[in-house]
Amino acid sequence: MSGRLRVLVQIRGALARRIAEALPDVEVLPIPSEGDLPPDVAGEVLLTLPWGSPNLARALGRGVRWVHALGTGVDAFPLHLLTDQTLTCSRGGSAIPIAEWVLAVMLAFEKHLPDAWIHGIPAERWGRMALGTLHGKTLGLVGLGGIGSAVAERALPFGMRVRACRRTAAPAPIPGVDVVGSLAELVASSDHVVIAAPSTPVTRHLFDREIFAATKPGAHLVNVARGALVDQEALRAALDDGRVAMASLDAVEPEPLPEGHWMYGHPRVRLSPHVSWSMPGAAELLVEPFIDNLRRWRDGEPLMGVVDREAGY
Repeated sequence: MSGRLRVLVQIRGALARRIAEALPDVEVLPIPSEGDLPPDVAGEVLLTLPWGSPNLARALGRGVRWVHALGTGVDAFPLHLLTDQTLTCSRGGSAIPIAEWVLAVMLAFEKHLPDAWIHGIPAERWGRMALGTLHGKTLGLVGLGGIGSAVAERALPFGMRVRACRRTAAPAPIPGVDVVGSLAELVASSDHVVIAAPSTPVTRHLFDREIFAATKPGAHLVNVARGALVDQEALRAALDDGRVAMASLDAVEPEPLPEGHWMYGHPRVRLSPHVSWSMPGAAELLVEPFIDNLRRWRDGEPLMGVVDREAGY
């Protein structure tokens, strides 16, 4: 048997080749994600999908000590199948495209896009359309990890005041970002509220009727996390009474929404099919944290993006 570090990979194609090219001293072994595994295949590292695989239990039994889920969240990962294995994920790997999406929808809200485009307008209305601005507005970030920090870094140059609510009381990693003590305090002062927190049993329906009642009237809600963080019926009530002026949602529950769901036709909802992560090279962005961790594992250094299995992220 080879003395090299062996990595079992359930992600095929270019990403597997990228790993092999980056670490030529590591043996990369593609394995199927369904059905039986070759009888002689074993390895101490497993790269798999963020929701696991149909044969994950079998793969874990092949000497695996560390599992990396190729995604930014593990809310769909079958944690119960793990024993003493370390689990990591590509936390923050999609921060660039998601942060750009957030800025895009905030600008669209303030500049009334696409409604501001004209297709024929009386001459007296030229130059008289009232548009908003991000400058001077308050951005409230729910979560200040990789995605929240990337949004903050892009919002500050627009002249926005950036506040955040996070799990710990630690100072913000981004200069110019104020950390507040509670979610209610955050939403009461924010013109744009961006949800970028993990989905766990604790955060389920974090945005409920009480939080929407505390929200600044006319606020814009943006969700790039998971649909489970929002009580969608409470959101509907807040939209209908104008407390929330607009909801730009890239994550809902369930996904996809069933045909005829009220969100499809609501005039205050902008719905996106969970694609805020998308950009050229998006998959490569997710695999880079794994490659960095693989170097760390090989060299006996601490891993990054370790999942707290009890907390769920």
